[in-house]
Parts: sequence; structure tokens; C-alpha cells
Amino acid sequence: MQYPIELTFKLMTFGQRITATDANGNVLMFIKQKMFKLKEKVDIYSDSTQQNLIFQIASDRMIDFSANYHFRDAQGNDWGAVRRKGMRSLWSAHYDIMQEGTVDMTISEESPMKKVLESLLGEIPIIGLVADYMLNPSYIIKRPDGTPVLRLTKRPAVFEGKFTLTKLNEIPEDDELRSLLAMIMLVLLERRRG
Repeated sequence: MQYPIELTFKLMTFGQRITATDANGNVLMFIKQKMFKLKEKVDIYSDSTQQNLIFQIASDRMIDFSANYHFRDAQGNDWGAVRRKGMRSLWSAHYDIMQEGTVDMTISEESPMKKVLESLLGEIPIIGLVADYMLNPSYIIKRPDGTPVLRLTKRPAVFEGKFTLTKLNEIPEDDELRSLLAMIMLVLLERRRG
């Protein structure tokens, strides 16, 4: 994959759709979240025509507090999961990227203080709108040894959501794809922030 990868979506749409593009502007994935499902379900296609399904992400429970979101390719093969850490996520976003039932990598918010400021300032009229525009969270994926490999940063935007994924260190191709799937789920869960 050619970095940076851009994830963009419209904020005022019925049903969430995200387009992932590489540094050259080529569409890598078109992501469509199923609406009105008791359990989260996300379909990932190779492009916006939605003809070629390449992955699905599905939640293992109805309430997403500490839920596991499993990745499967079009043939039904397991590609791992991302697990939201419930209690920890109240202070700052924290997720575990799982492979075969064990933690392969972690995602954490780089600056938990931004979340606190955003929550406090977000309750004040007008100032809350400015705070939402200015306080953009960023998330870091780390290996178990603490080495950062990828960073996802929310970009300021008015009528759409924009996230940029940058590569910090080398990572095996399957871990890279699993990380991208985890970041897609993170964007869907955390999109209302910033």
C-alpha cells in the first residue's frame, strides 16, 4: 500500500459510506456500514460499484461495550478481530487487534486529554463547534513491544470526515491489512469526535 491512506466520508448521509484511497488517489476500498442492525455489520468492497466484496466486519454482540469485531474475507476466512476496551475507552480510546485469539497489536489514543477537553468544551454552544473542529484526535497502532507502526489522524473538515493513515515503521503485509480493517472499524465507532 502507498501511504498516506485517506479515509473520507460524508457526515450528513443516511448509512455510513467510507472511501479509502492511497497516496496516488486510487480507491483501495469502499466501506458500507449496514443500517438498523442490532449487531454492527460492515461490508468492504474493492470500489464504489460494490460489485466485488472483499471483506466483512461483524460484531459478536449487540451492545458495543467491549465488543469484538471479527474480520472475514469474501471466502469466509478469518482475518482476526479488533476488540474495544470498554472501561478504558471512557477515558481514551483503546482497542486490541487480535489474531487467532491473541493480541497482535494495540490501538490507543495519542492524547487522552483531547478527549477530556472535547467533552467539556463540546457542551458550550458555539465554542463546542469550534472545539470539535480544532481538537482532532489521533490514534497509534503499536506492536506488543511498544514499537509504533501506524498513525491515524482526524483532519479538520466541515461537512465530511477525513482521516489520514501514515506508516511509521515496516509491518508485514497481513498485519498491515488487519490494521487497516481495525482502523476502519475505529473510524466508524469514533467518527462523531473531533
